[in-house]
Parts: sequence; C-alpha cells; structure tokens
Amino acid sequence: MIDAPFRSRSHQAGHSQGINRNRSVAHRRQGASKGSSITRIPVAASQDRTMTLSLRTTLLLSSSASLLLGLGTPAMSQTAAPAAGGSTTLPKIEVVAPPRAQPTRRPKARVVTGVRRETPAAPPPQTEAQVVAGKNEKFDTTRQNIFAPTGANSSQINHQAIEALPQGTNTTLDKVLLQLPGVTQDSAASGELHVRNEHGNLQYRINGIMLPDGVGAFGQILDTGIVGSLALLTGALPAQYGLRTAGVLDIQTKTDAFNNSGSVSVYGGSRQTITPSFEYGGTAGQTQYFVSGRYFTSNLGIENPTPAKEAIHDRTSQEKGFLYLSTVLDPTSRLTLISGVSNAAYQIPNNPGQPSNFTAFGVSNFDSSMLNERQYETTQFNVLAYQKSMEDIDYQIAYFNRYNQLHFRPDLVGDLVINGVASDVYRQSVINGIQEDTAWRIGYAHTLRYGFSVSAERSLVTNISTVLPLVDPADPGQGTIDAPFPILDSSSKTGWLLGTYLQDEWKITNNLTLNAGLRFDQMYQYVNANQFSPRVNVSWVPVDGTTFHAGYARTFTPPPQVVAAPVNLTLVQGTSQQPAVQQNDPVRPERAHVFDAGVVQKILPVPGLEVGIDLYYKIARDLLDDGQFGAAYVLSGFNYDRANNAGVELKASYTNGNFRMYGNLAWARQLGTDIVSNQYLFDPDRLAYIATHYIYTDHSQTLTASAGASYLWNGTRFSASMIYGSGLRSGFANTDHVPSYTQVNVGVSREYLLPGWTKPTTVRFDVVNLFDKIYQIRDGSGIGVFAPQFGPRRGFYVGITQKL
Repeated sequence: MIDAPFRSRSHQAGHSQGINRNRSVAHRRQGASKGSSITRIPVAASQDRTMTLSLRTTLLLSSSASLLLGLGTPAMSQTAAPAAGGSTTLPKIEVVAPPRAQPTRRPKARVVTGVRRETPAAPPPQTEAQVVAGKNEKFDTTRQNIFAPTGANSSQINHQAIEALPQGTNTTLDKVLLQLPGVTQDSAASGELHVRNEHGNLQYRINGIMLPDGVGAFGQILDTGIVGSLALLTGALPAQYGLRTAGVLDIQTKTDAFNNSGSVSVYGGSRQTITPSFEYGGTAGQTQYFVSGRYFTSNLGIENPTPAKEAIHDRTSQEKGFLYLSTVLDPTSRLTLISGVSNAAYQIPNNPGQPSNFTAFGVSNFDSSMLNERQYETTQFNVLAYQKSMEDIDYQIAYFNRYNQLHFRPDLVGDLVINGVASDVYRQSVINGIQEDTAWRIGYAHTLRYGFSVSAERSLVTNISTVLPLVDPADPGQGTIDAPFPILDSSSKTGWLLGTYLQDEWKITNNLTLNAGLRFDQMYQYVNANQFSPRVNVSWVPVDGTTFHAGYARTFTPPPQVVAAPVNLTLVQGTSQQPAVQQNDPVRPERAHVFDAGVVQKILPVPGLEVGIDLYYKIARDLLDDGQFGAAYVLSGFNYDRANNAGVELKASYTNGNFRMYGNLAWARQLGTDIVSNQYLFDPDRLAYIATHYIYTDHSQTLTASAGASYLWNGTRFSASMIYGSGLRSGFANTDHVPSYTQVNVGVSREYLLPGWTKPTTVRFDVVNLFDKIYQIRDGSGIGVFAPQFGPRRGFYVGITQKL
C-alpha cells in the first residue's frame, strides 16, 4: 500500500474519478477473460484522508488507450499518465494480489479397463394385465364416490383380515359378521344373525348394487372367498340407502385376483365335514374375470336341537358358484357382470323324546328321533352394471335379477302324530329390477347424488297341509278324528317397489361435511303404501385422528313379499290347525325415526390403535318381526304397533406389524307392544298380554361381544376369535332369556414351498369351540321359536390350499 500526496482536494477528486472510470473498464475486460474473483485492497491517499481502492479499480486503464496495461503473475504493475497540469507525475503503484487458495486435490478415480460401466436399467413396461388393472382401479375409486356413505357408522373387514380368522376363507359369511360390533348370533331357523337387535332388515350389496330379498337366508349364498372387503353400514343412513336400513352390508369383490392365478383347497374335519373349493382369476384383453366354486357336506347342517356332540338326521350338501367379469369399454366406461348360484339340501335335525299328541293313519305313538323332514333351497342371482365417468359426473346403472325356491317336505305320519299337521311348504320368488345412481361434483364444496330403483317381484307361496278333523269344532279340546285330509292354500302376487332419492354432500369446511337428502319409496304389494323420508348426516374431523358423525333418518321398510303372504283361515276351520285367534290383519310396512351419533379416535401416541363409540335410538311404528311358527324352516311376519330400539356400541382395534387384535362390546334393548297383524299366530293369553305391555322382542340380546387376535411369526400365523352373548329371549312373552355363553375358536396356518413347486402351499389347523362350551342359542320357548337349538360342540378341522 502506497501513500501519494495530491496538490488540492479538487484535483485529487477529479483525478481519482477518472482513474476509477478507466480502471473499471479494464477490470471488466479482465474479468471476462480470466473469470478471476474480486478482491478489495485499502490505499491511503494523504495523511488526513484515506481512500479504499479495490482490485477492480487498480486493474483498470483509461478508455483512451493512452495507458498500457501490464498483467503478470502473481503481481500486476501500472504506470499512471501525467496530471492535467503537467507539473506532477504520479508515482508508480504496485498492487500485489493475495495468494490464491489452492483447491483440494481430489484423488483420481480408479479406471478399470475392460469393464463398461452400465446405466441403471429402466423399469420394465407394464403388461397388458397391469394396464387393465390400473384402469379398473380408477373405476373402483369413482364408484366409491357414487356410493359414499357420508355420516354413517361403518365397520370394515378386508380379505386379509378374513384369512387371518380361524378357518380363514372357509368361514361362512354370517360367522365373519359376528366379529363386527352389534351383530348377534341366532339359529338358522331365526335368520342366523341380527344387526342392532333387528330381525332381518339387512341389505346386501355387491359393488354398490342392491340385491333383492329372497325366500331364505341370503348370507349363506355368498362365499367369503370372493370378498375383497366388506363394510357394515349402520345408523342414520344417507338417502341413497333405502328399504332395508338396519344395516347395509356392502361387499367389494376381490381386485387382486386377476393375475392369471388361483388356488385349489380341501378343508374338513369333525362331523364328517368336507369342503373342496377352487378359485381362478385372470385378464384377457380388456376383460378381467374371476370364478370360484365350493362344495360343502357335513353331518351338522343346521344347529343341533340337543346338547349331544352328534346331531340326529342333520346331513347337508351344498354347492356354490360365483362368476365375475369386468370389461373396460373405453377410458370412461366399463361393463361388469356378477353371477352366483347356490343349491342346498338339508335334513331337519330330530329332537328325541317328543310326545305323540294325535293318532293318524292308525299310528298313535311315533319316535321323534325317526322323523324324516327335509328342506331344499335354490338361489340364483345376476347383476349387469354399466359404469360411466365424464368430467364431473360419475354414474352407474344396473340390471339385476334373482330367483329363489324353497321346498320343505314333511314326514307325513310323524308330523301328524306329533304336531297334528304335516305341511308341505313351497315358496318361489322371481325379481327383476333396475338401479341407477349418479354423483355430480358441483365445484369443490358440493357433490349432488341422485338415483332411482324399480323392481318387480312375482312370488308364489303354496302350503299343502295334511290335517285331522276335530270331533267338535266348537270345542277343540274334544280331540280329533283319525281321518287325515289335505288342504291347499296358495297365494301368488306380482308386487312392485319403487324408490328415488336426492341428496347434497356439502363440504362446509375442509373438516366439516353436511349430507342432507330426501327419499321417496312406494310399494305395491299385498299392502300399498308410500313415504317421504328426510335424511341428514354430519361428519366432522376437528383434529387429525378424530372423526365425529351424527345423523337422523326417517325410514320406510316394506316386508318381504313372501313373508307377508296372507293365509286363508276358513280352510282350516274345524281341523287340528284351527287357530284360537281368528284375527288376521295384513302385514304392514315399518316406519321409523332413527337417531345416531358416534366418534372414532386414533390414539396417536400408540400407532395402530383406534377406538370408537356409537349410540343409537329408534322409534318405530308397525315394527316388523318374523318367527318360525311351524316345523318348516320358513318364517311368517307380523307387526308390533309401537316399538323402540336403543343401544351403545364400543369398538377397538390395534395393528402393529404382523400383530393385529380387535374387540367389540354392545349393549342393546328392543321393546315392542301390541301385535297388529297375523294375530292368529299367537294364543289368546299371550296376545292379550302383549297388547298392554312392552315386551322384549325374541331376538333382543342385552350384551353382545366379540374379540380376536392374529400374529404372523416366522411364517406361521396364529389366530383366535371369541363371541359372547348374554342370551336371546325365552319364556312367556319373551319375559326370560337363555343363559349367557362364550365360544372361542383358534387356528394356526403356515405357508410352504414344496420341492419342485413354484407356487406356495398353505396348511392350516383350526379348533371350533376350543373349550367345548355347551350352550343354547334357543330353548324352544318365546315368540316365534319352534324348537331348541344349541351352539356347535368342539370340532377339529384341517385344510390344505395349493396356489396355481
């Protein structure tokens, strides 16, 4: 750094500005040519003033080219021009640039000759099957938007959870549903299960399409092997769900079964049970397909009426088949066909020691263990659905049909001697219908949903009853005459059900959704009736992991047409079938107000833990109920004039890696009063008592619980499940209940890869009723209960499944 005196401040300022301008130009040229960094260096101009000159200034020359720029390394020199007055020459200034920091030397990469370094391979292109699967996945997502159950209470089970249960996919659908909150076990004669203490009133849907009622229990027709996931919707259902509203079982078919693979399985064990099955799915062009079949035979077809390990005369054979086809027509539409068939034959189990009460065909004493009653059931259903998505509108229109046939064949002599009647019952139902549902997204905040359904049912109910004439029709206590004769009572009807709805899902905020709608239903059956039904639901997510729902629904529930078929009481006057009560009002549709609220909470400090609570209350007029009032495993319907149904459900689930457990507990109570239809089914004393008292319905159970756990350890899966019931009603006018019970099932399964095989083999072992708990589901008393039924005794089962 050099000190240089100047003659005057003005001369100094002018000269300094000129040099700065010239040096600026020169430095720009140097920077452009060498790309060097800029360094600022301080210079003292006089004793009373100090100036700071940067490296940029010191490296510039005059733009007039009168100065010569010399560049050197590591220093640069510069000679200034004479001053403007010519009397003073600026001294030579040398500025030494600071030494440059040498960059860190990097070791040279080792070069291996003869080896070519390859770039990562690009992912393989998707196969045609994967492309089709992706298209169908998008359609599945839009279909969920069409049928979004906003504000309803939902409990879900997927295919993996079913496989993790004891017995896996060999578990019947009704037994799977018993693991959901608020689902109560019952006998096959009484409908197999109840949701929230309701008799029936359960709607089945496949991929959102409603399946019509039949003449038997539909739950056993579907095989759990086809289930991709199922959701049980309860509470105050949105307006799109009509007719059967105690619960909606929405089954989504398997979506991961179209990779040209399948399996064959054999499963069996106690009570000479054996059930071979198969399934296969694949993709051909734009079409996905899945087919499955199962055969089942056992010596325990229906619940044993005795506590013995082996039932008497209880053999069954059943065949089931299922077909699924889905074709992508273009990027915005697809066509789906779903078809199923079931054939079942049952021996009606015998209860030894029943008294002989009549004389028929010269026989006055008949051993009830030798009865030979049988029942045959056939069901077929088909669904053809067209789905379309365009811009903000998604819709699905479906045609469905269903055929049901039930035939109960009595033991002519035995039934007459024991019961005084032998009824040959035949029921047939053919249903055809159309269902359309649309979701229209009107901006971000609103989704408008609307649709309709129309179905026509042709039903035939025939009862050929062989009866005995009374000695004195005015006094049935005088006995009967041994002169059996048949009576034919037949009823046929073509009935119609029509429904339509409109609802708006309004996202008030990102966390608050209001779903309000109106539904209209019309029935033309043995009774003509209709109703407008407002519905409103709210779903609120105040914080992450917390979901509230609440709602109100007005419901309208027509009775199943075959259950509501009238009887001609004049045909049985003066016979052993003459009823003590002659009143026979028609079965009416049920009308109700349903209130529901609940919350589901994820326990964030414990990942995988979720708990929930739901409360409901129902006020009903003409509450529908069914009962078995004869030897045939068929139900007859009736109404309670007024009724209420209340309950609380608790649920919890926990998942951590390969470990999963769940638990449910429900408290419920359903009360009704005054029988107002098919009064002839009741004796006078019971009918009079119910007219003045609220009584428990026969399927009302106070406490119901279920729990289970599964763990996959070193390739072996251990599982357990439990159901508990405080007991269904029994006694005069359902004033008592059967004892409580607990049933525990366990299972273990493991997957192997056998030598020489490319697909795994699964072996399993299960124990049903591990502790061999002897318990009654029904004791033969109570309203609409014909015979006792016991739960299954302990059974051992093994199975092997081979992937294809």
